[in-house]
Amino acid sequence: PLWLSGDGLVERPGPSADGSPRPAMDELELVDYFKTQMRENEDVASAVAAIRTLLEFLKRDKGETIQGLRENLKAAIKILSSVDSSVAVSSGGELFLRFISLTSLEHPDYSICKKTMIDRGELYLERISASRNKIANLCHAFISDGSKILTHSSSRVVLRVLEKAARAKKRFSVFITESQPDSSGLKSAESLKKLNIPVTVILDASVGYIMEKVDLLLVGAEGVVESGGIINKIGTYQMAVCAKSHNKPFYVVAESFKFVRLYPLNQQDVPDRFKYTAEILKSAKNLAEEHPTVDYTPPSFITLLFTDLGVLTPSAVSDELIKLYL
Repeated sequence: PLWLSGDGLVERPGPSADGSPRPAMDELELVDYFKTQMRENEDVASAVAAIRTLLEFLKRDKGETIQGLRENLKAAIKILSSVDSSVAVSSGGELFLRFISLTSLEHPDYSICKKTMIDRGELYLERISASRNKIANLCHAFISDGSKILTHSSSRVVLRVLEKAARAKKRFSVFITESQPDSSGLKSAESLKKLNIPVTVILDASVGYIMEKVDLLLVGAEGVVESGGIINKIGTYQMAVCAKSHNKPFYVVAESFKFVRLYPLNQQDVPDRFKYTAEILKSAKNLAEEHPTVDYTPPSFITLLFTDLGVLTPSAVSDELIKLYL
């Protein structure tokens, strides 16, 4: 069978070879399915891979009550979050569960309820798979001819926006931080070169030096919190502070499945489960000696957020987040 993704039709596992229903997923199979999604399509967001995995888990669950099914899904989300500690996997999983549960209790027949949940899961996946293109259509209009753009780390949404602007025949150039410790900016730079977009890789420490040359900053987000601030790759906060001191617009592009119910007031308020990789969380004896992989950028440093829900000011995020989670 085939299903719709942001990049067209992809294969989805159907029934077993003899036509019988596939057995319920155990923990190892759940994790393997998730990792396979990530490995087979480098362009897929970790949250989308997690939601595809949860949908398959839902179809194969052998529970006999809605409550039992919800508990099993919650346990599955927890397992996936232990494999990928990004904010988006946690928030995407929770939003998926809320979305499919909206109508789950309206019918007394469990099988009908479950089919409704699966149908809603397919719909949710279809919606979020179209998120990047929606954001690109909204944001590329803010890139003017001759713009010099500074971005950070590696963001698939940022790349989609810049690709859209390039296809609209806009002439612009990009500065991108190499983004230590994993040098993820170098990967993005290669992607931009393939799109024939002029790109210069800069040191993380030279953000302040380059700021006077740029017209705007454009970054992705691992998570968007209730205040309208963002959690993103370490180094984002210092870029935002520097941008504000130079009166440069700081734009964020993020899918709505990254909206998370957190309200950090400072860096210390960001939960450890999001600050460090899953491997570090499992192996580190003292997290205080480890380097965090993300930081928190308060809403006062953000000009606009471009999402699949529309163009939002930071203050409007809380209203949208309430709608998502109610």
